[in-house]
Amino acid sequence: MTQVAGKNQDRISRRQVDKFGERRAQLAASALRTLSELGYARTSLREIAQNSEFSHGVLHYYFRDKVELITYCVRQYKAECVTRYDRIVVTAGSAEELKHGFGAAMAGTLREDATMHRLWYDLRNQSLFEASFHADVLEIDQSLEQMIWRIVSHYAELVGSSVAVSPAVAYAMFDGLFQQALLKHLTGHDSASADLQTSVGQVLERLVTRA
Repeated sequence: MTQVAGKNQDRISRRQVDKFGERRAQLAASALRTLSELGYARTSLREIAQNSEFSHGVLHYYFRDKVELITYCVRQYKAECVTRYDRIVVTAGSAEELKHGFGAAMAGTLREDATMHRLWYDLRNQSLFEASFHADVLEIDQSLEQMIWRIVSHYAELVGSSVAVSPAVAYAMFDGLFQQALLKHLTGHDSASADLQTSVGQVLERLVTRA
């Protein structure tokens, strides 16, 4: 009986944890619009609550402060991005397909998720001043670097060559391209996404050393 009771208690505990996680995800999704529109510095938990269907008290119960909330939001979004690009690596049947898919995905997310990417760069900049962001930003940055490296190294395999730079350099190049394109897009340059797609393909080709 004691063993059965213990198993039942474990199941209840797991359900409670799952429900807590689900609720955090719901709250984060609701907060994203306010965070991505106003940025870190101009947003408080109270202001997020005022722009959502949840009270300030509820937000504070699930997130101790806006630092935890914003890092949770960005971490979730970037994890989805990694999955999206990994699908391109898996499904691409040729180097040309991979190059086109990668460029199209970068251009598409620039158009569709510009405010979320702006929030990420805001968070990364804030980490230069706030130690509480350091660990999360470095972890997210590392996952993005690894994602880019999987694309670049797979492209090199498909064309029968090797990559001419390190993973850190490859990431820095594509990240720089994207950040410049984001600035142009946010300031009204209509060609920003198309230019980004072209540049991504050009840089990808130049990062490999032909056999």
